[in-house]
Amino acid sequence: MTTRILLASSLAGTVTLAAALDAGLLPRADRTVLLLFDGAPVPEAVPGTAESSGFERLRTRFDEVFSWNDAVAPFHPAGWQPRADDVPLWERHFRRAWGLGDDGVELVLESPHAGPSQALAQVFTGVPVDVYADGPGCYGPTNGKVPPLTGTRVRRLFHPDLVPGLRPLLLAEYGAEPRAVPAGAIGAVVAELAGAPVDLPDVEAPALLLGQALAASGLLSPAEERELRLEMVRGAAALGHTRLVFAPHPWDPAGNGAALTAEAARLGVGLTVLDASVPVAAEVLFRRLRPALVVGCSSAALLTAAAFHQLPVATAGTGTLLERLTPYEHEERIPVTLVDALLPRLDDASALAGRTGRAAEEEVSGLVSAVGYAMQPKTGRDLRPAAERYLAAHLDGHTWRYFKRRRLAALALPGVVPARLAFLRRNTAVRRVARRARALRDRARR
Repeated sequence: MTTRILLASSLAGTVTLAAALDAGLLPRADRTVLLLFDGAPVPEAVPGTAESSGFERLRTRFDEVFSWNDAVAPFHPAGWQPRADDVPLWERHFRRAWGLGDDGVELVLESPHAGPSQALAQVFTGVPVDVYADGPGCYGPTNGKVPPLTGTRVRRLFHPDLVPGLRPLLLAEYGAEPRAVPAGAIGAVVAELAGAPVDLPDVEAPALLLGQALAASGLLSPAEERELRLEMVRGAAALGHTRLVFAPHPWDPAGNGAALTAEAARLGVGLTVLDASVPVAAEVLFRRLRPALVVGCSSAALLTAAAFHQLPVATAGTGTLLERLTPYEHEERIPVTLVDALLPRLDDASALAGRTGRAAEEEVSGLVSAVGYAMQPKTGRDLRPAAERYLAAHLDGHTWRYFKRRRLAALALPGVVPARLAFLRRNTAVRRVARRARALRDRARR
């Protein structure tokens, strides 16, 4: 007997897994278990994936559904990792809790570098691993924290084809085979969800504003996130939209829509705040509300709306978010970069009219290669030539927002070295002297 354990932390992840199963990308196992993970700062205070509208319609694809949170309680589900000496004990515990017995196990995981994915890969040592992504994070390089004993077991990477023609970098150094989940399969699953009974406002062609948990994730301060949402309301109103719908993130604090409602009233437009206690997938809102415009910061749903639903989209606040992402290799950098480069800004009416972003699609591959190499130069050594070509040809007043001067200087990349001295970047003697000088400087500072 073989039991396949599929880990999901969101309804979007569950949709991706269901579509991959429907499309035959995951051959049927003897037993299929969906393992749900709620990683909110206080998981007990927010509705989980199983409470989302339409989840029961997806549940039929899995033989059983278990909770990772329950399995590791009282530890926090996002931060717990097993100690090396305790791994056999935890494997026995999980096998008993999930009725695995002596079954062979296969894992289908999310981010392999952290949280439950890393813990499961450590506990079930030696078993085959597949990885999936439900957003543009797959286009970024692998975080350096992936243990080699996990990375070398990864066979395939499943992902929605949000940017056609762009090859994912995630786990490429381990030879993982990228497999795009067909848009038709994803659409069929979303259609199932959209058919579930849910109380949505009867608003004709609204501007849909997508909330994100940027403050809860530590990416922005609460005041900055509040101002970003007010900017979304003002921008949509300035474009002539008189009917707005705000979809809060489940992690949003209660009553966060009051300021938006007051601002909408001041501008003379109507705003409806959806009930966050019953999460509804953004893709369901796209089908049910058919918005005239979808507005967000860096939400993956913006790319989904544009690529799969052909809806007009606009971004707000991506420039600020690009500045705030630290360290440079932050896993959100590629998703924010893609949204910023491909989609029009809310305050750029001409770009919105043409439904175009600021970067041509043929330039995106070079941009991702350059940012990806700057993020992870050790695992992405083969990206350096493409990074050099992109920076030499496209680095200007706008594209500097995707890079940090010190980062390019540390990697001796174009942009900080004068063209007449570019030959020095490859000179090993010069770089050796520079390293010694930096070491002496650091020693003197200590």
